[in-house]
Amino acid sequence: MVIISKETKVIVQGMTGHQGAFHSGEMIKFGTNVVAGVSPGKAGTKVNGVDVYNNVADTLDLKPDASMISVPAPFVKDAALEAIENGIKLIYILTEHVPVHDTMELYHEARRKGVFMIGPNSPGITVAGQAKIGIMPNNIFRVGNVAVASRSGTLTYEIVKAVTDAGFGESTVIGLGGDPIIGTTFSDIIKIFNEDPQTKQIVLVGEIGGSEEEKAAEYIKKYVKKPVTGYITGISAPPGKKMGHAGAIIEKGTGTADSKIKAFKDAGIKVANYPDDIPSLLQK
Repeated sequence: MVIISKETKVIVQGMTGHQGAFHSGEMIKFGTNVVAGVSPGKAGTKVNGVDVYNNVADTLDLKPDASMISVPAPFVKDAALEAIENGIKLIYILTEHVPVHDTMELYHEARRKGVFMIGPNSPGITVAGQAKIGIMPNNIFRVGNVAVASRSGTLTYEIVKAVTDAGFGESTVIGLGGDPIIGTTFSDIIKIFNEDPQTKQIVLVGEIGGSEEEKAAEYIKKYVKKPVTGYITGISAPPGKKMGHAGAIIEKGTGTADSKIKAFKDAGIKVANYPDDIPSLLQK
């Protein structure tokens, strides 16, 4: 299953804002089919040569498949619900600091309606040679068979560039988001990577906090035959201290780097000590 492709029709909610305008322009350069922007009160204007509409309903004649949401945190819930209610099946939320209760509501609504939700606080998704929705740099990708899933943003870019520079290429790269509650988890994406014929091997970039890496390791142990390489960031993090991401906090002995590394190794995942070690663990 390819999550997005050249054919995917994308709208950008918040396209007239600084972030929305810049990143939609980069998406178009990458090859993404951006069909409309949505900004209340800005209908009739254009951004990057793309028409802007007042609301999602007004874009439905264009048959959008996906929406990138780049609006201030207090407005994310309403924007995302508007996309879901109008039948859009993939929503990606760039914004960070979205209130946890808003994200919880979106998570359950997306699951109820069969919507694939990425984020919040995510760098997005890229299918090399096809399309990207989000903010990942355009120049680090090369078409290949390595799928990457990460809770980090900039670390994703570093690892993808290392993979590309080592002569490999990527199938799908997804940043799941750094918040405690996110729309798509490692376990969700592993199932997709496992069934994707374009993906021959998988890289998981986890971090301290929560138990998603451990759950993914259990799934991999049971069901995944493709080779998996892992890296956990936050090895030196002290307990009880939030490290960069709202989701990266160790509490009561759970969510430590050690527990995640152990789970990975128990599942047969090759674990890199440093991000730069990942290419050497991939199969040629």
